[in-house]
Amino acid sequence: MTHTHRHRARARTAVAALAAATAVVLVATGCSIQIRSEPDPTIGADTMLINADKGNPQFERNFNPFLTNKRTASTWIYEPLLEINPLDGEITPWLASETTLPDARTVDMTIRDGVEWSDGEPMTPEDVVYTFDLIKANPALDLKGAWQHIDTVEQQGDHVVFHLQTDDVPAMEIIGQTTIVPEHLWSEVDDPATYRNPDPVGTGPFTLGNYSAMQYSMDKNESYWQAEKIDIGHLILPATNNQLDTVTRGYDWAYSFISDVEGTWGAASDTNSYWFPPGGVIGLMPNLTKAPFDDLNVRNGIALALDRDQIAESATEGYLEPAGQTGLILPNQQDDLDPSIPDEGVIGQDVDGALAAFAQAGYTQQGDQLVGPDGQQLRITILTANGYTDWLRAVQEVRAQLGAIGIDVQIQAPQPAGYQSAIANGEFDMALGGMGNGNTYQAYNTLLNSGFATPIGETTASNFGRFSDPAVDELLDEWKAAIDPAEQQRLSYALQNVVYEQKPVIGLYYGGLWGLFNDSKFTGWPSEKDPYMAPQNYDQAPLLIFTKLKRVDQGGDDQ
Repeated sequence: MTHTHRHRARARTAVAALAAATAVVLVATGCSIQIRSEPDPTIGADTMLINADKGNPQFERNFNPFLTNKRTASTWIYEPLLEINPLDGEITPWLASETTLPDARTVDMTIRDGVEWSDGEPMTPEDVVYTFDLIKANPALDLKGAWQHIDTVEQQGDHVVFHLQTDDVPAMEIIGQTTIVPEHLWSEVDDPATYRNPDPVGTGPFTLGNYSAMQYSMDKNESYWQAEKIDIGHLILPATNNQLDTVTRGYDWAYSFISDVEGTWGAASDTNSYWFPPGGVIGLMPNLTKAPFDDLNVRNGIALALDRDQIAESATEGYLEPAGQTGLILPNQQDDLDPSIPDEGVIGQDVDGALAAFAQAGYTQQGDQLVGPDGQQLRITILTANGYTDWLRAVQEVRAQLGAIGIDVQIQAPQPAGYQSAIANGEFDMALGGMGNGNTYQAYNTLLNSGFATPIGETTASNFGRFSDPAVDELLDEWKAAIDPAEQQRLSYALQNVVYEQKPVIGLYYGGLWGLFNDSKFTGWPSEKDPYMAPQNYDQAPLLIFTKLKRVDQGGDDQ
């Protein structure tokens, strides 16, 4: 496998759009000590050591795939109807072998034949219908929000047909990501919303092996419907994964931003590699209900004042690129980009243009201050989350650059829970946040739909800046009814231009997905050359990755 090193060219990633992560800082650079990492010789060639789950401080035996505090491996035991690559929205049929849209209000899924639960019982369309009935009766389990779109579900032979509440073409992907559970076991559960499911039975490639509060293992499901594609015999997931462990423990797969990744992870083993693709746009999210951020001239002034190259360099150590202002993640979504938008949407620094935009809003430079119509210096408080070190570096760079033209920028960094509460309730001036994901419609819907624009003080799950424009809502509604790809492209272009021109979020740089790999046992990891899936080892992405990996001792080829 070819190492993917730091580069300036665009690499081929939450929150969809909140793709930042807490940095792992290993201050070994410049020291004479060489950190080394070798595979544990007691672990067999068919066994993967994976840094994917964390105890708090120990593991709770919770494999209910519908609970937010479940064990990570729950999503390798239970499977969705569709696998979707968060990088570009590419869909791979999974438990649904075929999906069609007879019209904009109907999703018809053919349920795959020959799939078994790990206890030997067949997986059937009845299980699929049961699962959707289950999450309807227990809304807290509907993690993807499927029933926000579904009216009724019916079985027709080996088909499950979803009748939608309205014209709603994008609902197909939301429905398809719902995890399916066995009716013959779950129908006996008294309270699915609290059930810990300690002995899980699923359709996925692995079953639960040995379990302790400090470590658990997974064993290959020999009756898996894609068993011939799974070269991994066992997985081991330790509970304690501190920053040094990530580099030194001999992991085959880990997920973390590491400062100086080449000098730490890369130097620790000749077979270590990494891939940090873009997973979302990190940007400044103005509260559009507050002055002066409700003035487009002010937003334009801020956008033009910033040097995104320097911000990206400071925030990500050069691993990720400056982001465009369309909300698209490039090059993942290059084919979706409106070619009429200049420079792929990247806004270059133009201090004179910034000052001209501020002047239209009534702000002029007086000495070293940018002063408004009220005679007061323009002051901005930017909210970020404590512990997100790349975000903090980005905000500090923004503060320096805006300070250079006379804006007083303050930084507020509560704990992540406080940050989430503040943006959900609209209790901020400007926040560092995100936009964009692999599903173009969902990215624009969550960013621009006025239905999410709750009054300040009331919680919302999206559109934290409270953008509202009836004409944009109409575009989103048109997309929900559009089955023709050409019509979807037209609407995508229109929405790209809305984000580019109106700046509901001021894009800065791409947040990354932080895939760390070791090739000594397994090859076939996703990479810039083969971006078949995001490199994350959580949620549903590993299901596809596991089918691509090959054992080195059985002739697996390097990429």
